[in-house]
Amino acid sequence: MSDAILQLRDVHKSFGEAHIIRGAQLELRAGERHAVIGPNGAGKSTLFHLISGQLQPSSGQILLGAEAIQGYSPQHINHLGLSRSFQITNIFPGLSVFENLRIAVMRKHRMQYHFWRSVQRYPEVREQTEQLLEQVRLQDKQTVCAAELSYSEQRALEIGMTLACDPRVILLDEPMAGMSHEETDYALNLIREVTQGRSLLIVEHDMDVVFSLCDRISVLVYGEVIATGTPDQIRADRRVQEAYLGEEQCA
Repeated sequence: MSDAILQLRDVHKSFGEAHIIRGAQLELRAGERHAVIGPNGAGKSTLFHLISGQLQPSSGQILLGAEAIQGYSPQHINHLGLSRSFQITNIFPGLSVFENLRIAVMRKHRMQYHFWRSVQRYPEVREQTEQLLEQVRLQDKQTVCAAELSYSEQRALEIGMTLACDPRVILLDEPMAGMSHEETDYALNLIREVTQGRSLLIVEHDMDVVFSLCDRISVLVYGEVIATGTPDQIRADRRVQEAYLGEEQCA
């Protein structure tokens, strides 16, 4: 019996005559960290849009657990236990760190339209927000305006917002983009900590991050998954060397 928590079965996506995703097959196992890599224009972000409901596939199936989720709205997919961060930081820059996380927690409880009510009436919201602050190491920054955080701290805040719904599956889209080496180390350690025991699907261009973080890797080229395997298997795969990694990186 498969232990897959997320499956893509022969997924296609076309925009008019442009075929972006061509029969993608992918399986994310429960509790694993799995990367999707590939050259620019391979369709990685489109694949994430399809999984998270921002786009609908032209054909094929996307399963979260045993449930087919293609056609569902992003909000419904989120409530089923899949949470996603984006390439561009998606926070409320004018609000404090605490307020950003509190909004995410309120969404989990479907209270996002109750902002006019006193938050003190919901002690569980404060408690869960404080737990998230600790998880993403932002306790000392809780009163700081999100716009004043460093870039890596903003990404940490967004990861905290992603965790607020206690997801079964986390999708991270290029979380290290634009980071310095020091910031990348900070973010990598944080992601390793907060995804422990969870299922992570990540798109990332930094191969050092991918090979050190992930249990398995899928390589997407021109909308097709051409290989899936452990980091060692992917390094040794001749098709991957030719299509993406290059001889030097796989040596």
